[in-house]
Amino acid sequence: MSDAVTVSPRIFRSGRISKVRMTSPEGGSWTGSIVPMSGTTDSYRPSGGMPVEFSVVDGVLEAEILLETEQEYVLAVRPSGAGEDTPFLEFRLYALNDDLFPLTPYKGDLHMHSDRSDGREHPAVVAAACRRIGMDFIAITDHWLYRPSIEAIEAFAGFATEMLMVPGEEVHPPENPIHIVNFGGRESVNALFTADSYRAGVEAVTEELRAAGTGSGISDLYPLASAIWTFRRIREAGGIGIFCHPYWYTRRRYDIPETLVTAVMAGREYDALELIGGYHLFEAESNLLQVIRYCEDRAAGLEIPIVGTSDSHGVERGELFGWYHTVLLSRSLDLDGIAEAVRSFRSTAVEALPGRDPRSYGPFRMVRYTQFLIREYFPLHDPLCAAEGAAMAEYYAGTKTAPGKTSSTDITGCLRRLMWDNA
Repeated sequence: MSDAVTVSPRIFRSGRISKVRMTSPEGGSWTGSIVPMSGTTDSYRPSGGMPVEFSVVDGVLEAEILLETEQEYVLAVRPSGAGEDTPFLEFRLYALNDDLFPLTPYKGDLHMHSDRSDGREHPAVVAAACRRIGMDFIAITDHWLYRPSIEAIEAFAGFATEMLMVPGEEVHPPENPIHIVNFGGRESVNALFTADSYRAGVEAVTEELRAAGTGSGISDLYPLASAIWTFRRIREAGGIGIFCHPYWYTRRRYDIPETLVTAVMAGREYDALELIGGYHLFEAESNLLQVIRYCEDRAAGLEIPIVGTSDSHGVERGELFGWYHTVLLSRSLDLDGIAEAVRSFRSTAVEALPGRDPRSYGPFRMVRYTQFLIREYFPLHDPLCAAEGAAMAEYYAGTKTAPGKTSSTDITGCLRRLMWDNA
């Protein structure tokens, strides 16, 4: 019976009387209750919750509800007059405050590789595979190379995908262990390292650090100054500069000395920390360290925007792809919207390891809502994206005509009309 009963919408404005609709092949009247999962603002209420009575309005079962505060709620219903042994059907609802309610959730991967560096597939194949698993925004970020991300974008220039593809690269400042992702920048930062202006710029930043007394305990300020210069160039180019995998274990040690990690974190020149990164199962401890470090730095007063990325090197032959990603809330699916969401702390880093329930990390408010979205929203979203991803793959392979630019399926619009209260 539960498969045949549907409830909509699922996402409401908090503190406002709204209507929830239910469809049931059995018809008749239904009764139940709504239980606020985090309790109420005034006094304790028994677990039975707030009573709800559905009535037939224009042939549709409808009930008025008031979700008082921002949180998740359980709607439990069963036919009126059913015996006590009749189980309730349970549906999850969510109430959002006015700042988050208008925003749309998007899923993306900001760090991955193609066969142009050390990945396994063409950039276009990587892009189509990303849409197939539900990604809404991506960049190919090959080592030292900006051009592969442009190849992916150009491959689908005539295809009406809703997925946002932006330029990107993994940036490797010379003689510096710090890895940085340039997500969305208008130019390659790797290409600037051979210019005289790079060394002059790093020296200027070094003098800044000395004058401010920054980086005490670091004998060589060059790696820190070089990273700061790189983050600034990415920002000037309109991109998001991501501080990558600070606790990557390689060559019998963590790749970045702890003193340098501390200095980068404290300086906050980066736009986002790669909180959950593309570690294999035997490396998962590195993500744990990054999360704990993030929590302690947040407790100490640091403001840290975060993302999750797969750092995958193969979408068809390899691990990591789809294991880690970012969920964020944005006003628009464009680079400005994505950047504003990340910098405004409206993002979470998601770990979705094979065979395990997905877990999100970040600010508590965002994590609580993201977990609801993982259970209730993305299972509707991802199959629609999968169909578009398959069409992208066929288009790139030359076996299907490109849909016209105006024939996009409007996946986001359809889901907002279904899931959000539009009253």
